[in-house]
Amino acid sequence: MSAPHLPEPLVAPSYDTASLAAVLPAAAGALGHDLTTATGLGSAASRAALGLPDADRVVVVLVDGLGLRNLAERGGHAPFLRGLLRDRGEEEATLTSSFPSTTASALSILGTGTAPGRTGMVGYTQRDAATGRLASVVQWRDLGDPADVQREPTVLETLAAAGTRVVAPGPRKFAGSGMSQAALRGPAHVAAETFEQRVDATVAALRRPADPQGTGQSLVYLYQGDVDKTGHGFGWDSWQWGDALESTDRELARLLRSVPRGTLVLVTADHGQIKADPGLQWDVATDPALYPGVAMVGGEPRALHLYTEPGTDPADVAARWTERLGDHALVVLRDRAVADGWFGPVAEHVLPALGDVVVAMTGAATVVDSRVHSANARAMPGVHGSLTPHEMLVPFLTALS
Repeated sequence: MSAPHLPEPLVAPSYDTASLAAVLPAAAGALGHDLTTATGLGSAASRAALGLPDADRVVVVLVDGLGLRNLAERGGHAPFLRGLLRDRGEEEATLTSSFPSTTASALSILGTGTAPGRTGMVGYTQRDAATGRLASVVQWRDLGDPADVQREPTVLETLAAAGTRVVAPGPRKFAGSGMSQAALRGPAHVAAETFEQRVDATVAALRRPADPQGTGQSLVYLYQGDVDKTGHGFGWDSWQWGDALESTDRELARLLRSVPRGTLVLVTADHGQIKADPGLQWDVATDPALYPGVAMVGGEPRALHLYTEPGTDPADVAARWTERLGDHALVVLRDRAVADGWFGPVAEHVLPALGDVVVAMTGAATVVDSRVHSANARAMPGVHGSLTPHEMLVPFLTALS
């Protein structure tokens, strides 16, 4: 499936070896494993495309919210990561995120090496096919069994079944959470609340003696959420965001110094962020051009799923939204989004989760629903989810200890 054609400067998702989906298959290839995901990403081809060496120990670091453009433009706060970016070169260090460019969707393509159309995780909120209600994916509220919602095997569970020690340090609240079980099932969870503690736990896991029943290989998935959280609260252009990046950069430099020699460290992100323009915000709940015929609004303010009322023609909704939002949004019918590959190959059971109309915001505009979004959420300065370069382009950095 080819990438959709989008107006400049929007970035089309591709779900191939130039995307976030290739990272874990490539890591598996570096460890010597042969696997192919449901969308055809093979470990050997992914490894070759991303230029990874052989390794018995791999750390995959996911810095939530650290887009390539965000890092490049504020690299003074990240001398370690800036050095890795310079060494790799911007073209080789660039991957694309998913659509929507949001954590639930992006972590599911990272975890499975596939696409949102296969994982069924298509937004911050989405319609649950079983109940018809709007469900929260990140909190896993009003959704069913994670293994039923997200049916693809994860790369991590495949590696663990093949004898690789797979570990994921993280806060206790993440252990067994619905989203973790859906997108990233497979690792042994190690409780570690702060990022410093998670770095320590990563080093300890890699220094443990090899399991005589295993392959002698280790992979650690290391998540850092502070950068994204700070960006949502203050904006990625704030001093607070700079401090969060500095702290992350310092810990990642310490990680590389501390892991056993020969460990391959990969650093990437799920998406970037933009600064929202409060003057370019529409509220579905109060706008007479937007709410007629719309039963529920899913997704997020930068990437929306519109679920239409029974008897409503989605084309009429799409036409009204296009007229109302103008150049501030790209509004398409579900069939068009599917055919153009926005979500990659789409499984039949995933179709009900997709909006009858799909909306991708451009520039710095947002659409909210005050019946669902709190005042704080509507005023959030840092947002993501759509197809702009700041949201879609993520770094892929490598280092060998």
